[in-house]
Amino acid sequence: MSRRSIKSISSDVDISGIFRRYSELSFPIDSGILFDCGRPIELEIGSGKGRFLRRISDEILDRNFIGTEVSLKYARYAASRLLNRSCGNAVVICCDAARLLEEWIPDNFLYGVHVYFPDPWWKRSHRKRRILRAEVLQLIERRLISDGILHFRTDVEEYYQSTLELISQHALSLDIFDVNVSENLPEDESDYNTNFERRTILNGEKVYRAKFKKKPIFQ
Repeated sequence: MSRRSIKSISSDVDISGIFRRYSELSFPIDSGILFDCGRPIELEIGSGKGRFLRRISDEILDRNFIGTEVSLKYARYAASRLLNRSCGNAVVICCDAARLLEEWIPDNFLYGVHVYFPDPWWKRSHRKRRILRAEVLQLIERRLISDGILHFRTDVEEYYQSTLELISQHALSLDIFDVNVSENLPEDESDYNTNFERRTILNGEKVYRAKFKKKPIFQ
């Protein structure tokens, strides 16, 4: 299922406080520039229209959330959904999430990573472009704190199974602890993390869900 088109955000809309390009980031990481309070940080890879980022940051006020989106148009749109809020605990960065993980985020830093319905890159020759490839999973593993959680959802069974296999081979400290395959409409609308997930289930297709917790590392 492809993305639906969205309207561009007018240049008159001020999203400067909740939107950054990768080139605008300070090195090393300074979360004080992004957020007004030093709360634990979680990362969403591929924010799309920003539904999940808006909802989770409204619900969990004792965390800061960084949404990443490689498409400038979608990144600006997702950021616009964070306008007119007083909590100041979410921003959107237009960037390649793999680059952000590699160059900007330190080890043992993130309390959670969320990856919902990433591009499956259907052709076998293109699968090296998937965000959940071995080297990125290893980055996620290192950047998570002990007991930090990787949340993953997809509508592609092959992607789901291959990701589980990659984690078992290359990210050994990530233990799967919650698995769910759903094709039924939930009673609570908030159970949909993304608009894409809602459309998937309404179309009668399955959603594959898994959570992985990073095992404590004892020196």
